[in-house]
Amino acid sequence: MKVFEELDDDNFVLFAMNNYNNRQCTSTEEFYDDLSRFKYIKRLLSRYQQDGVIQERLLINHIVVLHNVFGIKAANKMLWYKIEEKHWPVIKTVLLFLNFISDTEKIEIPLDNHMVEKLRKI
Repeated sequence: MKVFEELDDDNFVLFAMNNYNNRQCTSTEEFYDDLSRFKYIKRLLSRYQQDGVIQERLLINHIVVLHNVFGIKAANKMLWYKIEEKHWPVIKTVLLFLNFISDTEKIEIPLDNHMVEKLRKI
């Protein structure tokens, strides 16, 4: 497998292909459907930023699926690349909740307090 130090627009899809592990996938369309989850996550985070309402279970579902098909390390790398930095506190909070990141990773990124409260209720 090719090593990717930094992700960029030119190598993102190749990185995703190299890390994709979905035994049920039967077409490239399914691969791109899984990749489109990044777009859905961005949309959920944008709505959260605009109106303060988050569909936390839907967000968790998309993140779990990404981690299932790309693996934890690759999915995290792709999330940090694809998601705008202003949304990183929400992503970090969810990743910690799901135990997909250690509490010593990305220590400079604060947790999102509203999301912490939402996740405590689950």
